[in-house]
Parts: sequence; structure tokens; C-alpha cells
Amino acid sequence: MSTFWIVLLSVVAGTVLSAGIACLPGLHIYNVMGALVLGILWLDALPEPCFWSFLTRPEVYVPAMTGMVVAWSMLNTIPSVLLGTPDESALFTVLPGQKYLMNGRGYEGTMITAVGSLAGAFFVVCVLAPFAPKYLPVSQEVLKGHMHWVLWIIITFILMSEWPKGGNRGRAGWAKFFDAWKGLLVGIATFVLSGVMGFILLNRSPVGHEVAFQNIMPAFVGLFAVPWCLQNIISAADVPPQRTTDSLDIDGDIILRSVWSGGLGGGFAAYMPIVTGGVGGLLAGHACAQRDERIFIMGQGVSKFVYYVGAFMLLFVPGLNLTRGGGAWMVKTLYTPSSTADYLMIVGSIAVSGAVSFLMVSPLARLTLKLIDRFDYRHVSSFALAVIVAMVFAITGWIGLFIAAVATGIGLLPVLFGSRRLNCLGILLLPIACNMSGFGDAIVGWMGLN
Repeated sequence: MSTFWIVLLSVVAGTVLSAGIACLPGLHIYNVMGALVLGILWLDALPEPCFWSFLTRPEVYVPAMTGMVVAWSMLNTIPSVLLGTPDESALFTVLPGQKYLMNGRGYEGTMITAVGSLAGAFFVVCVLAPFAPKYLPVSQEVLKGHMHWVLWIIITFILMSEWPKGGNRGRAGWAKFFDAWKGLLVGIATFVLSGVMGFILLNRSPVGHEVAFQNIMPAFVGLFAVPWCLQNIISAADVPPQRTTDSLDIDGDIILRSVWSGGLGGGFAAYMPIVTGGVGGLLAGHACAQRDERIFIMGQGVSKFVYYVGAFMLLFVPGLNLTRGGGAWMVKTLYTPSSTADYLMIVGSIAVSGAVSFLMVSPLARLTLKLIDRFDYRHVSSFALAVIVAMVFAITGWIGLFIAAVATGIGLLPVLFGSRRLNCLGILLLPIACNMSGFGDAIVGWMGLN
């Protein structure tokens, strides 16, 4: 079989596999990719080849992983809107998406976000990809000495934008003061606690060295996935009957404005170190000030796709040598891109997977709505929680479950007190910003982690 057909079939296989994973609430594709990397390393270490040894060929697993990232970026919209369990980069679609869901228009909200993801695929393939090899290496050379203070500005903005709210409960002045400031104070506490946890895991991780590339995974599961599953299980509201539609209330102007805001946020998050799609979406939302809910939801679909897929693509840009995002780091443990042919293969894989993924959104969304009608989605969230716990244990063992449990305690703070869950990203933002600024080692020494 020629390389062309191997790559094409691998992309489609990765896309289809990721489609099923994306519809499970709370399960992140990077967790599955981590297990796949471990499997490939195990197969490659066998003394004699077996039937599955073909999976160790780069022309098989690299396009397949590309399809997995692309499909998850687009199809995870379904649980984000219909099941209320988004990952960090989709948090801003939840409130408008849930409004669509509670008005019986969950399918429409899902499809509007998916159209944004399709527009994001066009943006990556037709706008970013042709110019990236020429301009990104130059910009990287110019900006690489300034990344630390940019990160500190982003951290400051995240904390400052957690503005005091409320202040209507209680009779005494201090009671009202606490009611207004508790969200801000809990947000700062969440950021600091997750940052301390990040210092520990990045410098003295208890996770075994054989799965060191997944040392942060249990913490992310506890910070983001588990709290949402628990919230759904405990307090899920009854979902009203949903209706589907064959047309969407959008036009070219809405799409272009969504691509502008979402492409700006997702592109910034993909290019900057440690900055995630949720942070990029927050910054773009404030910068562009788009008030139309359709633009807001669609723009977040663009942002999420550009963030995940754009960051993955940067690994393959000729002359750039830039690794951003968990997917790129996992591929780099197996394979280092070295030619323009690798870049063209990835761009083509993104285009194919993006088209196939979009075609699957509508039938999978309809199937999910039928599932909601038939089963209480508390049970779906319980199943997803069981899968997540099993995967953490399979990859990192009991110590990984302990890390996830501690992280869950931190991740529940924003849920219980109404602050931003984005503050949980202190687990990466704080230690990396300190390290890039040159005083990370001093903090590590003060904490006794060296």
C-alpha cells in the first residue's frame, strides 16, 4: 500500500476513534493519546515484531494523532453544550450554550459552535499554514526574549478580571463585604494553590519516570474533569425537550466576525507558551467585545480549534522548532519532524479530518439528544467519571489517583464559590512564569523541592 493511502486511512481512523472519545463528558483526548504513546513505546521495545507493530510507523501514528486532535477539537462541542462538561478551553461556551440547551435549542447551539470550528479549520489550513514557515520563525526570534513579562501581564489580567460581585447577602457590612469579595479571594486562592501544586509536580513529581510525560495529567483531570462530572451527578437539572433544525440563524458577517475574534484568541494561545485556549478566548472576548451570542459561541468554536490544532501544527512548521500543547509534546517523544513533506502531510491531514469531523457533528449530536431523552445524564456523567478514574489509574497508578484527588479539592473551589475555573491554570502559569523570569529555582529551593 502506498504512503498516500496509509496516511489517509490513518487520519480517518484517528478521526473516527476520537469522535467517540469526544462525546464522553470530561474525558480529554490528551489522556487517550498518552495511553497510545505508551502502547507504541511498548510495541517498539518488543524483541520481535507482532501484528500491531505497524502502529510504530510514523506515517501511521502521526496522521492518526493529528486526526484525533482535530476531531476532538470539533466534536467535543457536543458534551460541552449538551452535557455541560467542557474542558478548560470551552468554558466560555457553557453559559450561552446552556441557555440554548435550557430553551430547547441545544442542537442549534452545538451546530453554531461546530460551524465556528469548521471556520477555524479553514483559517488554519488556508490562512495560517501558507504563511507560517516564512513569518513565524522570524517572529519567534524577535519575541523569545520577552515571553516572561507577557506571561506576567496575562496572569495579572486573569486575576484582576475576577472582579468582586454580589454583596447583597447579609445585614452587617462585613457580611456584605465577604459576599462581594469571596469569588475574588477564592479565585486568588485557587490560583496560588494550583501554582504550588504545579511547582511540586514539575520539580519533584511522585509519578514514575516511565510515564513522566504524563506527570501533570492526573492534576488536570482533578482540576477540570472530575469537578464537572461531580457537579452534573449531584446537581444536574432536568433538560427540557430538545428540537432539531435544518438551518441556522447565521450569515457571512457573523462567521467573519467570529473568525476574527476566535482566530485572534486561539492563535495567541497556540503560539504563546503555557497560555491555553480558555485564556486566549478570555483575552479575545475582551479585546473584540462581541456581544451577539451567536458570534460569541461561534468565536469560541474557532478559538478552540485554532488553539488545539494550531499548537499541534507548530511542531511541524519548517525552521520553527516550536512545541506547544500536550499533543505536540507527546508526538515529539516518538518522532521529530525534519522536512517540508512532514508539514504538508500534517496540513493535508488537518483538512481531511476537519471535513470528516464536521460531517459527523450533526448525527452524533442527534444521537446524544436521544441518549439524553432515554437516560438521565447523571448516569452518563457517572460513566464518564468511572472511565476517567480508570484511565488515570491505568497510566499513573495509585499515586496518580492521589494527585487527582488533591487536585479535585482545588478544582471544586471555583465551582462551590462561583469564581473562574480558569484560575486552576496557575498549575502551569505560575511555575513557568517564575522559571522564565529567572527566580523559579529560588522558589523551588525555598519549598525544599531541589
